[in-house]
Amino acid sequence: MKTAYKYIFKQALAVFATLALFTACSSEAKDEQATKQKQPVVASYPTAAIQLINPEYQLSIPAELKPYEQVAVYAKVSGFVQRLLVDRGDRVCKGQLLAVLEAPEMNQQHLSDKSTEQKLYNDYLYAQQAYERIKQASATSGAVAAIELDYAKSAMESAKSAYESSKAGSAHSSQLQKYLRITAPFDGIITERNVSVGALAGANVAQPMFMMAQGNKLRLTLALPEKHAASVQEGMKASFQVSSQPGKTFDAVLSRSAGMLNQQDRSLTLEFDVNNADGALQGGDYAQAKLRLQRRSSTFWVPMRSVLQTQMGTFVMTLNNQEIKKVAVKEGIRQDSLVEVFGDLAATDLILLKPSDEIKEGKVQP
Repeated sequence: MKTAYKYIFKQALAVFATLALFTACSSEAKDEQATKQKQPVVASYPTAAIQLINPEYQLSIPAELKPYEQVAVYAKVSGFVQRLLVDRGDRVCKGQLLAVLEAPEMNQQHLSDKSTEQKLYNDYLYAQQAYERIKQASATSGAVAAIELDYAKSAMESAKSAYESSKAGSAHSSQLQKYLRITAPFDGIITERNVSVGALAGANVAQPMFMMAQGNKLRLTLALPEKHAASVQEGMKASFQVSSQPGKTFDAVLSRSAGMLNQQDRSLTLEFDVNNADGALQGGDYAQAKLRLQRRSSTFWVPMRSVLQTQMGTFVMTLNNQEIKKVAVKEGIRQDSLVEVFGDLAATDLILLKPSDEIKEGKVQP
């Protein structure tokens, strides 16, 4: 009987010891978990150094090939077309005769002006001779009154003025006659002929007689967007292709820039002179130009994923001296995985690679 009681007592002690050990372990685990909850969680933000660089980049932009010179040829004076010496597609040289007009009344006016000029010239010669004779006679004291000498001199000068005026009138009518001959203002090609023999041409006719363009030299014209305008440099080269000659590339060098942005589309107009002596290209073609651009000085670049786009604007987040700061920026050029940014940044800044609106500005606990 005593043996049974001893066995039961031992079993009770074992159960009590097990319960006590389990309670102690559970209490220690709860204490450890509470301690962990009280300790601050240190956040980790991956960063990258901002880059201050000036890379060369390539831009593809649509362009247009235009004739170096293009003009509408009008007749300065009214007349009927007597002869046409050129037609559409003809190549002409500077000063070459294109057409001849006829205006009979203009010829008659010129003859009348020349006749009047001759008469007044004779009057001037007579007045000059009369003055010279009176002047010689006045050498003898009392032979000629002083007033007679003055009158002769005045008559001579009046006759001279009338002659000079008539001479200018004759030159005017002679010059108008020259306008009856229509000549080419430069070397080029006739692109349009809008008159026929017998048609009336002149300053009051709205339609030009000919359209003419220079084809041996062309202008490659393009509109460069505003954000690339600061990358234009003197002597900049361009390569371009036209759809009419696929696979063939042409080269050109920057000749001139508008210097100011177009207020309508905020672009900078550039022109590249293209030598077309072989006639391989034609004015009016659309082209796709490739430019190699580079800023005048280095700018800040960051990884694209580090730029935060929000309803409030565009930002990057810096982490300097364990302090996070949100900086407003404006994007520039994109190249590969980098983007150019402009804002209140420094070359020593570290940029958060994964910015978020949930990240608050301020000190980061060590």
